[in-house]
Amino acid sequence: MSLRFEPIRIERQPDYFEFLDACPEKASDYSFLNLWGWADVYGLEWAWTPELVWIRQSRPVEKYWAPVGDWKSVDWAEILRLHFSGNVPFGRVPEGLLRIWRQTPGIKRETQPSRGHWDYLYSVTDLVELKGNKYHKKKNLLNQFSKRYDYQYIPLVGDNIHQTIQMQENWCTWRDCASQAALDSENQVISKALNNWQRFHRLMGGAIMVETEVAAYTVAEKLSADTLVIHFEKGDHDFKGIYQAINQIFLENAGRGFTMVNREQDLDSEGLRKAKLSYNPVGFLKKFDVELSF
Repeated sequence: MSLRFEPIRIERQPDYFEFLDACPEKASDYSFLNLWGWADVYGLEWAWTPELVWIRQSRPVEKYWAPVGDWKSVDWAEILRLHFSGNVPFGRVPEGLLRIWRQTPGIKRETQPSRGHWDYLYSVTDLVELKGNKYHKKKNLLNQFSKRYDYQYIPLVGDNIHQTIQMQENWCTWRDCASQAALDSENQVISKALNNWQRFHRLMGGAIMVETEVAAYTVAEKLSADTLVIHFEKGDHDFKGIYQAINQIFLENAGRGFTMVNREQDLDSEGLRKAKLSYNPVGFLKKFDVELSF
C-alpha cells in the first residue's frame, strides 16, 4: 500500500501535535516549525496513517525521515513491509527509533551516525545561572553588556513582530545572505515564521531592545512538556555580548517550566560546533542515516 503524501499545511498543527506528543524521542527536526518552515527548501511532504505521520524529502535527494508517533505501539515488521520494498533510505533517525528497528526481525539495515544532525541538549538552569569557571567568559560578556547598554527585554507578540522582521532584514544585509545559499534559505524560513507568527500554536520568542531598535531576538518552540527548542537566534554584533545576553535573558524570562533546551544541530560547521560546545551541553540527541532493505 503506497503512502499518499501531501503538502505540509499549517492548519494541521493540532493533528500533528497528537502524533509528536506521543513520540518517545523528539528531535528538533520534527518540530512543527521546522517541518513547515523548511518544506520548500527540502521538498518536504507528509503522509498520514492511523499509527504514524510519515515524512519525505525530495531535495537535494529523495529520502524519508523518521516517522512520527508512538513508536512502541507499532508492528514495525508489518508496517514497513506494507509501505516499502527494496532499499529505502531514511535520514535524521533518532537513536531511540534505531534501537527499535534493530530489534525488528527480517529487516536488514545499513547504519551510520549523522554527527552534523545531532541535537545539542542543555540544562535551562545552567544557561540561566552561568555558574562556575566553565561559564566564566559567557558571564563576563553578559555582565559587560548589562553594564554598558540601557536595554529592555520584550516577548515577541503580534504588535512588535514588525520590528523583529526589520532587524532580520538588517542582519541579512550585514551578512550578505543573498550571496550565501544556506543563509538565504534560512532567511526565507525566518521570514515565513515571523510573517505567520499569530498562526502558530507553540512558538515563543523574545527580543532585546536597545533604545528603540531590536538588537537581538530569539525564536523558540515548545518541543515537549519539559523541553523547548531554539530555532533562530540573531543579534547585532555592534553590541558587545549581545549573543550571551539574548541566550541568557530569553531563558530567564521564557524558560520557566522547562528543564531542558534543545539548540539544534551544527550541520558539521566547525564554527557552529565550537560555539555550541562552548555552552557545555549535558547531552546529545543522536541521529543516524539508515538504509532499510526488504
